Amino acid sequence: MAAIPRASVLFVCVHNAGRSQMAAAWLRYLSQGSVEVRSAGTLPAEHLNPQAVAAMSEVGIDLVGLTPRVLTPEMVKSSDYVITMGCGDTCPVFPGKQYRDWALQDPAGQGLDVVRRIRDEIKERVEDLVAEISRNGRDADVTGHRADDAA
Repeated sequence: MAAIPRASVLFVCVHNAGRSQMAAAWLRYLSQGSVEVRSAGTLPAEHLNPQAVAAMSEVGIDLVGLTPRVLTPEMVKSSDYVITMGCGDTCPVFPGKQYRDWALQDPAGQGLDVVRRIRDEIKERVEDLVAEISRNGRDADVTGHRADDAA
């Protein structure tokens, strides 16, 4: 029996400095390395949002040293799940991918209390995503889609 390939997830927001970085960090942590994780932005900032770094540090997740990355079509093509957060129509769409749009407040310019709430909402959504990937993994083909979804 062939091994089921590891699912891959791409988180995309505009600046890749807050929401997508927090989501990627949560997925790395919660999946314990069982999911390939990437994040990118349509117009990446120079640095991560310091409030996002501080909020994640409070829960023991270190974002120090990470830098925003520009979104490329290749990133989307090589991902099973593409989670967008406020980038709208600028995110490329390819067939065969599972897309989710998470409507999350942008942490840019927000105080730490607001960013904490965003962090916690992202964690809840990532927990749901991990559960979905786990369920789909049992019946997945190499594209990451469930066999019964093809009908």
